Amino acid sequence: VHGGRVQFLRLRALFNPSLGLCGMAALVRRRGFLYSLGGCPYLVSSCFGCRFLSSSVSGGSSRGEDPERKSAPSPPKRKVSHFHPPSDSCCDWIGPPDQYSNLRPVIFYVPKHETPLERRLRELRQETQAWNQQFWTNQNLSFRKEKEEFICSRLKAKGIQPRDEKGQKASLTVEEMAEFYKDFLSKNLKKNVYYNREWYKRNFAITFLMGQVAFEKAWKKFGRK
Repeated sequence: VHGGRVQFLRLRALFNPSLGLCGMAALVRRRGFLYSLGGCPYLVSSCFGCRFLSSSVSGGSSRGEDPERKSAPSPPKRKVSHFHPPSDSCCDWIGPPDQYSNLRPVIFYVPKHETPLERRLRELRQETQAWNQQFWTNQNLSFRKEKEEFICSRLKAKGIQPRDEKGQKASLTVEEMAEFYKDFLSKNLKKNVYYNREWYKRNFAITFLMGQVAFEKAWKKFGRK
């Protein structure tokens, strides 16, 4: 936000099938394009015009289930954005990181004359986005909750108050926290294996549909000549 007005950044990007805008570790300018370094299957696209929006978009529910999803804490309600792309927009709009999942939500562009194949691709990307948002929201909430409980229990065992006289939070050593991280990863191993398997399955399906859409467009363009 600059001067009371929301600023939008237009981005013309190339995406590798294994890369996306999630994470946004860095943006590298090369040959007139901006490349994103991150990793997320549902953002796979080829030479799409994209825009960043500065208001958060809520992640939807998902049909994909993981083995331990029921044990995850219920995520707080998100602030729903009322942003709508301009009527003349012909690109996807990418928002800031979600406050719980840390993933960048996308408002997908819907062509005026969308073909059945294009609709299947868009709906799969939307469904995958919702699935991804749900997984990482639950994972992050569980991590923060268990981390706080671990720190409190260790401090209590040492007879140390959570905060000192100055109000600063007490902390554990790097070695003690390493024990928590190791235990958390071990406990969630099955869930993470499921996620990775599903991630690659969805990524392959999206990439395959993209190839079909590209072939369909090429056939319409050159097949009539």
